[in-house]
Amino acid sequence: MNAVIRDNQFVELSNGIRLHYASAGEPGKPLILFLHGFPEFWYAWQAQLAEFGRDYYALAPDLRGFNLSDMPAEVGAYKARHIMEDLRLLTAHLGYDKFVLVAHDWGGAIAWNLAIALPQLLDRLIIINSPHPYLFMQALAHDAKQRAASDYMNWLRAEGSETALAKDDFALMDGFFIGMGQSAADWFTPAVRQKYHQCWARGLTGGVNYYRASPLHPPTSEHAGPLKLEMQAKDFRIHVPTRVIWGERDIALPAGLLDGLDELVDNLRVERVAEGTHWIVHEQPERVNQLIRAFLSE
Repeated sequence: MNAVIRDNQFVELSNGIRLHYASAGEPGKPLILFLHGFPEFWYAWQAQLAEFGRDYYALAPDLRGFNLSDMPAEVGAYKARHIMEDLRLLTAHLGYDKFVLVAHDWGGAIAWNLAIALPQLLDRLIIINSPHPYLFMQALAHDAKQRAASDYMNWLRAEGSETALAKDDFALMDGFFIGMGQSAADWFTPAVRQKYHQCWARGLTGGVNYYRASPLHPPTSEHAGPLKLEMQAKDFRIHVPTRVIWGERDIALPAGLLDGLDELVDNLRVERVAEGTHWIVHEQPERVNQLIRAFLSE
């Protein structure tokens, strides 16, 4: 039997940020934390909360800037270190000093950074279609195909992108799910669409500010992005046991971003899903659950 999801919970963190989160399962059981990306919110993980709440305390927050969590106005408030601090404070508030972390898209970017900076917090790391920051930086700096695939990031970084995204009843936002060229998005039913529209109506600037705050974007004449970074691979090594699930039909984050990952992660296995897209969590929730479960049972 699936666990019951509780979706109206809030916590005031000591850094002044108020986060909303949903959970399933009982506090005191091992914690498994799920991090969403853009343009999503906690609901992206509803199938995982219901499954893993059976034997874990399964929790999915709205990251700062999204849905019902606080939305600071300053772009600098969305740098990775601040999101990481939110998560550290959240899990400490809940009484945990170690947890399993599952993350997708922007949530994955935060999770990679957390595994690098605070590995002592993580029991295991599971990443879904989100590139390791060193490999992504290298691709954005030197791979013309990846620059082209990521060009949408610079559009999102531009002033007023949130206004354009909200136009015509979020037509462009819907396009992130149904217009990325590789999926009919059968999962994006009218009921699910309504939930996302309710989320987006609460504000889009916070989510867009993740792109504005990050140096990882295709370089332009005005913003050098990765070209100005001096990063060494040794500083981005992952010692946490890691599994990566990758939908290979992701057109924004091609599977080539996995090349070289085994040289940066001590304990790694990659599960490639040939027919999966960037939205594999929605398309194949049971398969994603099975892959996560297999890792946890090792």
